[in-house]
Amino acid sequence: MLEIPGNVFPRRLDINLPMAKKAHGIFIEDENQKRYMDASGGAIVVNAGHGREKIAKAIYNQILSHDYIHPTMFTTKPVEMLATSLAEKAPGDINRFYFFSGGSEANEAAIKLARQIHIETGNETKYQLIGRWKSYHGLTLGSLAATGRTSFKTYFTPLLKENLHIPAPYCYRCSFGLKYPSCKVRCAVALDEMIENAGSKTISAFIAETVPGATIAACFPPKEYLNTIAEICHHHNVLLILDEVMCGMGRTGEWFACNHFDVVPDIVTLGKGLAGGVMALSAFGVKETHFNTIKDNSGVFMHGGTFSHHPVAAAGGLALIEILEQENLVQRVKTKGEKLGDLLKKHLLPLAQVGDVRGKGFFWGIEIVKDKKTRMPFKRSLKVVEGIWDNLFEKGYITYKSTGLAGVDGDALVIAPPYIIGDDEMEMLVKAIKSTFIEFFSQTLGVSPAKPGAYSI
Repeated sequence: MLEIPGNVFPRRLDINLPMAKKAHGIFIEDENQKRYMDASGGAIVVNAGHGREKIAKAIYNQILSHDYIHPTMFTTKPVEMLATSLAEKAPGDINRFYFFSGGSEANEAAIKLARQIHIETGNETKYQLIGRWKSYHGLTLGSLAATGRTSFKTYFTPLLKENLHIPAPYCYRCSFGLKYPSCKVRCAVALDEMIENAGSKTISAFIAETVPGATIAACFPPKEYLNTIAEICHHHNVLLILDEVMCGMGRTGEWFACNHFDVVPDIVTLGKGLAGGVMALSAFGVKETHFNTIKDNSGVFMHGGTFSHHPVAAAGGLALIEILEQENLVQRVKTKGEKLGDLLKKHLLPLAQVGDVRGKGFFWGIEIVKDKKTRMPFKRSLKVVEGIWDNLFEKGYITYKSTGLAGVDGDALVIAPPYIIGDDEMEMLVKAIKSTFIEFFSQTLGVSPAKPGAYSI
């Protein structure tokens, strides 16, 4: 049995983790001077790179000026300025932002806000939430209930409110056995059916990741999908909540991922990269009309939080946005993301165990399969992606694991580097991923990873 020294209850109980010593740019160094390329920004968090002096100074100066200020007693300049900066970039009339510490909090608060908006407008029968299977919205009880990742919920099912779910826009494994575009986005039409069957007078909101990330590995939806979803929601007076905790803040080459689709949700949630990983910071943004509904009726959103609207966290978020603007990093993601995608497709798709490479910007998924023709996944008991991840980590490359893409089984890697990664570093990364795939499948599993001549990069 593994001995775990110290007094920390660690996130992983199966190994003793290396001790990080310093991080700068796209690299992390441990106490043994080993360097790791952070090709996933941790959990798709670090967007401007590690060790940003501008953010450090902003946080330092804010602490010396005023640190903890309770948001029911004062407002603060960093919070006001961050909200204004986000409103300038947000689609439509999403003009009001409420700040939290983590994405789970933001999603749970958004669900509560949707319910209160309906109450304030005389629609008290609207209480049910619809989410999607293969989704992830957080691990607090409300956000976990909305989540469609079954393995995360099994232990806690008796504690969770039952919500409704529809299939995800996952063309590689279509729940209806159809092919795009002849499917006519059947997965979106499923929302209309669910609302009709449950009773539109009972449905409060539909929550979905704009671009599903952790569960089905950067699966960018068809272009018509979100527009169809938005039309259905509007028709039934169902509020649309888009979760951009992972895919927002420039990750896909747009400040807000929904801008790819020209869709304005009622509520949008942000987190992870909102402060570049330097501070715990998340938010929801809501349309001005909904804000006024709360303000002009009960006059209070029945929510709170000791660390909401924190000026120090907001100062970090504001500095991060200034970096993204001054260095034109969101546009860089758009252009360099095409290069990263081309590299991944060119050098990984020929491998027999790579079923799909998908994504946009600096947000890419590599789905791993046992049989490319049938798309049969490896059994989860083999822990294929864990083995590949461990081998890459040993070589000094950090990626992100996605599992359970095909029911219980299924494996994928997510590649989501900081926005400052260079061309040479992208080539190094793809070369390392390819060689690791070849070594793992030939040496560990004893199967052929590629045809002769397909190994060169």
